[in-house]
Order: sequence, then structure tokens, then C-alpha cells
Amino acid sequence: MKEFMLIFRQPSYDFSNVTPTEMQALAKKWQDWVGGIAAQGKLGTTGIRLETDGKVLRKGGVVTDGPFVEIRERLGSFCIIKTENIDEAVTLAHGCPALDYDGSVEVRAVFQ
Repeated sequence: MKEFMLIFRQPSYDFSNVTPTEMQALAKKWQDWVGGIAAQGKLGTTGIRLETDGKVLRKGGVVTDGPFVEIRERLGSFCIIKTENIDEAVTLAHGCPALDYDGSVEVRAVFQ
């Protein structure tokens, strides 16, 4: 089995307008999706949810607000899965709740 990282990106979305009931439903979608991967024995580790704000340090000591000043998507979190190949990893990425909110899932092999 190879390890792949699923990186969850979403556009800058204001979750402050989401009702508690909607947030619970979204959390359940994530739990169910990750639970389905775990039930297949293909979940390696899950990343913790990241705050949306941060700083980016660049060459020369230049610090900018970030984390992604060049793009509109923000990194939300990640998980490591174990599959035979990248095609299987992409198949597992289908159904990710980030996709329901115009987000994306980047699939990358873990360098070993």
C-alpha cells in the first residue's frame, strides 16, 4: 500500500452565517465520509483543522498575511490514506464534503 495525502481546500467561505444545525450536518458529513474510509482500513492519519489566517515568510525575510495570498482557496485540513495507487486515492476523495462548498481535494503521494 502507498500513502497519499488528501489536501482539502475551500474558497474563502463565511461560516459565521451558518446555523448551528447546518454546522452539525456538515460535521456529520465529514465524520461519515472519513469514517467510511476508516471502515475500509484505508485511513492513515487525519490532520487537525487549520485556522484560516496565518503568515507567509518568503526569501529575504518578507512576511505577508496568508496563508495563500496568490489564490482564493484556503487550506482547511488534510488526511493520509493508504491505497494501492493514485486512482484509488482519487476514488476515495469523491464524496468529500469540501466539494459540496465549491472546494477541492488535492491528491498527492507521500514521498518515501
